Amino acid sequence: MKKRMKQITALLLAGIMTAGLAACGSSQDGDNADKSSDGKTTIKIAWWGGESRHEYTQKLMDAYMEENPDIEFEATPSGWEGYFEKLSTQASSGSMPDLVQMDYQYISTYAKNNSLADLQEFIDDGTLDMSHVDDATIESGRIDGKTVGIVTGTNTLAVTYNPDVLQQAGLEAPADDWTWDDYIELNTKVTEMTGEPSALTATIGAFGDMNYFNYWVRQHGETLFNEDGTGLGFDDDSITADYFQMWKDLSDNNVAPDPDEQSQIETLGIESLPVVTGEAATTIEWNTYPTKVMSSNDNLKLAFMPGATENNAMWMKPAMFWSVSETSKVKEECAKFIDWMQNSEEANDIIMADKGVPISSEIRDYMVNSGKLTQTQIEMFEYADKATEIAGECPAPEPSGISEVNEAFKNAGTSVQYGQTTPEEAAASFREQVTDILERNNG
Repeated sequence: MKKRMKQITALLLAGIMTAGLAACGSSQDGDNADKSSDGKTTIKIAWWGGESRHEYTQKLMDAYMEENPDIEFEATPSGWEGYFEKLSTQASSGSMPDLVQMDYQYISTYAKNNSLADLQEFIDDGTLDMSHVDDATIESGRIDGKTVGIVTGTNTLAVTYNPDVLQQAGLEAPADDWTWDDYIELNTKVTEMTGEPSALTATIGAFGDMNYFNYWVRQHGETLFNEDGTGLGFDDDSITADYFQMWKDLSDNNVAPDPDEQSQIETLGIESLPVVTGEAATTIEWNTYPTKVMSSNDNLKLAFMPGATENNAMWMKPAMFWSVSETSKVKEECAKFIDWMQNSEEANDIIMADKGVPISSEIRDYMVNSGKLTQTQIEMFEYADKATEIAGECPAPEPSGISEVNEAFKNAGTSVQYGQTTPEEAAASFREQVTDILERNNG
């Protein structure tokens, strides 16, 4: 997948001129809008996801068309694999669908090659009602002064823990102000009881992408990347080395999986992780994780990340965005549909927080009080509200070349775990690689 991500970035950069020219020649909404033979306005829409997302998105479109009989949709759903490869080709030729589901990892690249429309005019005129959305969430969809994405929902990092495992080990639930030392002690005691690694980090491990390390960097009062996206945002390599050392120590003591064990965990799927089956105490994931595995274990709980109260380390991450292509002739119709999905009770009864906690405070209150949420979903909402109170500013969208940076980080961390290099050597090498990658992509 990561190799494909690299290809995506290359295709996008190669298509900058083509997409830019196509954007300049695009028509605005109105007389030139796409019309079907029966006079209806057609919105071409694309998204990725599994079968459940495909099913409820179809229900959303059906419900919207029932309320708006002059609208019809031309849908191209897909899985994650291949979605952005196809979208990058469409961006290069100026033939993107009108409305596209967009990922935080790629939105900056698409915005900078002028593939995405600025939706600010629709916020200003009230077509997109953002009056119940906090400024930080709105800002996360702004790039270079343009509002190119509307957040579908927000997530934040959390420790998911299995209360039954803690009870068996004679341990109490983590406190809001617990530290990394507390985290290590808790998981060490569980490992001593079970003989199995207890400190998990999703299916991808502590080095699978930059989100967990980003949190670590923010705890130190620093930013992961500099403002222009050409390098790391901090100068002290001991921050990186200490992160590598902590996970190596945990791995060496069997408290966290070693690289071979992590490879096996990756094959299990989220519903079969050891924290779900009762073989581990914790996993670091997004706060939506317990709701995703409810059918396998509906008793998992959420705790703050270790040191969450330090330096506004936590942030509310956009789960994904809805974006409108610059070449679309039906921008206003797309904005109206986005507004309906975000602000109507009917739409959110269908979505049921699949794309994160709703961004509208009114819809969040409605969902919690509706009686339609499970206890696990209610706890996810409550956790998000609590996290919002201590969260800092959301990081800027990841710079172009992030997939290569993720790969370099994984290789550096894994080499330390295998004992092939020291944490200090790996940190220095990682900095050199990041500088080369980001200057090449963003310089």
